[in-house]
Amino acid sequence: MKKNYLEISQVGIEFPTEGEPFRALQNVNLSIAKGEFISLIGHSGCGKSTVLNIIAGLYKASEGGVILQGREVDEPGPDRAVVFQNHALLPWLTVYQNVELAVKSVFKKTKSKAEMRDWIEHNLSLVHMDHALHKRPGEISGGMKQRVGIARCLAMQPKVLLMDEPFGALDALTRAHLQDSLMDIQSRLGNTVVMITHDVDEAVLLSDRIVMMTNGPAASIGEILEIELPRPRDRLALAEDPAFNGYRQQVLRFLYEKQRNPAAA
Repeated sequence: MKKNYLEISQVGIEFPTEGEPFRALQNVNLSIAKGEFISLIGHSGCGKSTVLNIIAGLYKASEGGVILQGREVDEPGPDRAVVFQNHALLPWLTVYQNVELAVKSVFKKTKSKAEMRDWIEHNLSLVHMDHALHKRPGEISGGMKQRVGIARCLAMQPKVLLMDEPFGALDALTRAHLQDSLMDIQSRLGNTVVMITHDVDEAVLLSDRIVMMTNGPAASIGEILEIELPRPRDRLALAEDPAFNGYRQQVLRFLYEKQRNPAAA
């Protein structure tokens, strides 16, 4: 598998402050293959969201840069869709209309109205929300809102799906259901996914590789762990799998021994 679909090369970034500039990232290098699922994990303040925002084009790196399929990333674009922890749905629009906004922004010139309608319904069906097309966000649960947020991003047909702790605000059972749905969708569509998580089990369950960040300031990539668990993955079977637990221990060892966060002590 060629790991040069998405290239993060020598990325560093500084933010202005009242005193010295704050260096958030330093020498971040990562090559990601098409269809690969990458998780970023590390202590709070290690720059995970900053890396994601640079890939999204929301931040511009002070040094280095990001190349996606041979083209430099220097601004936001529909080829990189972001799923936030907060679903960010517009409350006055229906589920259908929230997805329709994204579809129109990308496909207004290339799809007919009928094709756009079919495409919206198809993507809501992927996340099992086709039964709630005409409901507004206030009428559905948190997990359902997040499903709609994922459908909205998928409907843009992005080259890379960026997820910033997408399940962090959900209860454990809803989170588990959405993790399973995401694995199913990714296996069917072959999306390239970069996801931030604080949940070690989630990272091991979902990922092809886990990228472990060092503590900030001037954070970088400390270690990269290849997860060689066969797919499809069954969470119940993996709970007692020695390999799953071995990967889990390696991530925990990095976080709590090699990168112990003094602020959390």
